[in-house]
Amino acid sequence: MKIATWNVNGINARIDLIVHWLESRKPDVVALQELKSEEQFLPLAPITALGYNVWARGQKSWNGVAILAREKAEVLQRGLKGQEEAGARLITVKLQDFTYTSVYCPNGKDIDHLDFAMKLKWFDSLTGYWRELTRQHENSLIGGDFNITPSPRDTWRGTEGNGKIFHTVEERERLNQFVGTNLHDLYRELNPGSDDFSWWDYRGGSFEKNQGLRIDMIYGTASMRARTKKVEIDREYRNKINELTPSDHVPVIAELVD
Repeated sequence: MKIATWNVNGINARIDLIVHWLESRKPDVVALQELKSEEQFLPLAPITALGYNVWARGQKSWNGVAILAREKAEVLQRGLKGQEEAGARLITVKLQDFTYTSVYCPNGKDIDHLDFAMKLKWFDSLTGYWRELTRQHENSLIGGDFNITPSPRDTWRGTEGNGKIFHTVEERERLNQFVGTNLHDLYRELNPGSDDFSWWDYRGGSFEKNQGLRIDMIYGTASMRARTKKVEIDREYRNKINELTPSDHVPVIAELVD
C-alpha cells in the first residue's frame, strides 16, 4: 500500500499535474494540503475518474486539506477544534484498520509576527488532539506540511538557520512534543543518511541550488512504523513536467505492508 502527502499549492492550478502524478505513481491514499479552494469548487471529476474517493476541508483562497483514497472511509474530524480562526488545516479519516490525517500547519510568517504565537498554540492543540485520537486508534498516520524543520540537517542553512522562522527552538520544541506522543518520523528512520528536502522557494534558483527544507513529513504510531518498508521524497515532481508548473513542495511517499 502506498501512502502519500503533498502540498499542491493550489489544487485548481495544479490539477493536471496532480492527475499526471496519480497516474504515474498510483498511490492508494493521499493527503493533500494548501488546496486554496472552497469545497464546492474543488476540481474533483478528474480525480474521481481515476477511482479515488475524496474528503476535504476547504477554504476560499487559502489553506485547505483533503484525503484521497481508493477505498471508502469514515471522516472522524474536519478541522482542529478551538483553532477555527487559523483556517481549514486538518482532516482525519478512518480507513480499513488505521486512521490518516492530512494537516497543513501554520506558517508563522516571522518570529515577530502575531501569527508566530498562533502557530505555537496551534501545535499545542494538535498535540492534544493527537493524544485523544491515538487513545482510540492505535494504528494512525499523519501526513502534511508541518512548516518546521525538525533539525539542522533538514535545512540547507544547517545550524546557520537556527533562530529563523521554521528553525526556532520554540517551533522545534512544539514539534518534538507532538512527535513525543509515540510517533515516528517515517522518512528519517528509513533514510537515516539522507539530506533530501521537500520544499524549495520558487525564487533565486533555490531548486537548482538545492537550497531547500524538509518540512513535509509522514509520521506514524509504532504499529504503523512496523508496517513501513520504504519512504521516499518524490523530487522529480519539482521539475516542470509536460510544461505544467510544479508546486514548491514535492510528494512524500511511504510504502506499507498491507
